[in-house]
Amino acid sequence: MAKATLVQRTRSYLREGVFVEVVIWQVPASLRGSAHEFKYSMALVAGGECVLRYDNEAGKGDHRHFGTLETAYFFKDIDQLLADFTADVRGWLRDNA
Repeated sequence: MAKATLVQRTRSYLREGVFVEVVIWQVPASLRGSAHEFKYSMALVAGGECVLRYDNEAGKGDHRHFGTLETAYFFKDIDQLLADFTADVRGWLRDNA
């Protein structure tokens, strides 16, 4: 049986009390609800609270959270996923300077 392979695990501090954490795995088969072979969780945490998160937990498929709002996310590829997450992080940082 094939195993999951860690692609990326990083935590980057952006300013006092604010960091992003990115975890991406390549999995042997798509998760239920997703049409690709990645499992990911990317979060922006400020003051101990998750204010932005992209993930694809089994059964829910690809989606993102802005505070308490959850919306579907169209997954194209890992590069686009990281670009979209980064753009949302920059927008949050700009709005919460």
